[in-house]
Amino acid sequence: MQRIRKGDKVVVITGKNKGGSGIVLKVLTKQNKAIVEGINKVTVHKKEQVNKRSKQTNPTTKEAPLPLNKLALFDQKAKQQTIGKIKYQIDPKTKQKTRVFKKTNNAI
Repeated sequence: MQRIRKGDKVVVITGKNKGGSGIVLKVLTKQNKAIVEGINKVTVHKKEQVNKRSKQTNPTTKEAPLPLNKLALFDQKAKQQTIGKIKYQIDPKTKQKTRVFKKTNNAI
């Protein structure tokens, strides 16, 4: 089971984007990677589909996937990154599991 899910706030801990933070847009479980908003941007050149002989390209930027081992969850209440454990607590009102940081007991 992945500890990082879509919608989580994460921090990059290694590599050229070290220190950058953002929200996870998509998790690619088979590749063990995640796409993070505003991090690891690459330029992609696409040809226009108007004419087959057209040689004009439109450069656009998009986020490329990052390996999950380069990311750490960010605890917004404690203002610190957490690489370690996540535990589940059952909410007595809704009877659903919620993910919490083991160190601070704050909800993710």
